[in-house]
Amino acid sequence: MQVAFRVDASLKIGTGHVMRCLTLADALSERGVTCSFITRRQPGDLEALIRDRGFEVRVLQEVSPDAISSAMDAGKDEPPHQEWLAGGWELDASETVAALGGGKCDWLIVDHYGIDARWEKQMSGHVGRVMVVDDLADRPHVCDVLLDQNLGRVETDYEALVPNHCVRLIGPGHALLRDEFLQHREYSLARRASSSLGSVLVSLGGVDKDDVTSRVLGALDALSPKPTVSVTVVIGARAPWLEKVRATAERMRMPTTVLCGVSNMAELMANADLAIGAAGGTAWERCCLGLPTLMVTLADNQVPGAKALELAGAAVWLGGPDEAIKRLPAEFKALEAEEALHRLREASAQLCDGAGAHKVCRVLLGAQKLG
Repeated sequence: MQVAFRVDASLKIGTGHVMRCLTLADALSERGVTCSFITRRQPGDLEALIRDRGFEVRVLQEVSPDAISSAMDAGKDEPPHQEWLAGGWELDASETVAALGGGKCDWLIVDHYGIDARWEKQMSGHVGRVMVVDDLADRPHVCDVLLDQNLGRVETDYEALVPNHCVRLIGPGHALLRDEFLQHREYSLARRASSSLGSVLVSLGGVDKDDVTSRVLGALDALSPKPTVSVTVVIGARAPWLEKVRATAERMRMPTTVLCGVSNMAELMANADLAIGAAGGTAWERCCLGLPTLMVTLADNQVPGAKALELAGAAVWLGGPDEAIKRLPAEFKALEAEEALHRLREASAQLCDGAGAHKVCRVLLGAQKLG
């Protein structure tokens, strides 16, 4: 079976879309599927990382700023994230068809907020079937499978947006997590049965283009926590504010370590007592491991998911960066109580079991269809 992924990463888009597609690609590869990626070259892309993970990359060339501006001017009524698709949907669709080559892949998996039904229709005749990964339910799709892993989403949200035959995989039970999270789940939940607030993990995305990490570290440094509290920061190696984050960490009164490009995130989360993290895909990693979280929304599209997690008692939502910095001291203090940590652990662990990638593979391979 041949599967192609159309997905981008950039300083604007972030890294999460590519990372979850890599997770699914790894799971499919373990089952004998040949996977390749189609991605556009742009500042902050992950082309090198995808190759390092062993997958073929077919590159769509970087679009000039003038071409991007022209496409935006021509598309006043486009979907909200159309600017993420550099050059417009028609150019991207034609270049994607060319990148697919003469062969017809069995599945094309699309994870891109700038792509909608018009683009997907252009793939007809070039791919067997289409799967869309979405979080927004804000535009129509022409696809055979749709995955939306967000809490609070229901199938009827896509009732008028996908064909009747489309299999809808909805909710965090289908979250695309690497196997390491499933493997660390039992250990992580067991150690939290009696854990207290000693180690804090700060992870606000691979890019963190607005340098929220440095502000969070400053807020933590202004606290008077127990002397046993330590901080670990995880950030992408290409994050634009990396050196500032390192300099801030060196001045911290609490022992603070900055890690880049880690390959053991599940282990780090399993051994942390509290996370200060972004909403988005990493929320399900934390839930799988029952990691209590003070959550920051870094984009408007993260707000519904953050609200749903807080309503479920699975995280404390601090709001956007400015509000989060103001609220962090009081909320951190509240979680020094073990019973507060325990409540978050119990509620979050119930939402996601870490097996979502395997469930999606079964659907794609035709062994099982899940509603």
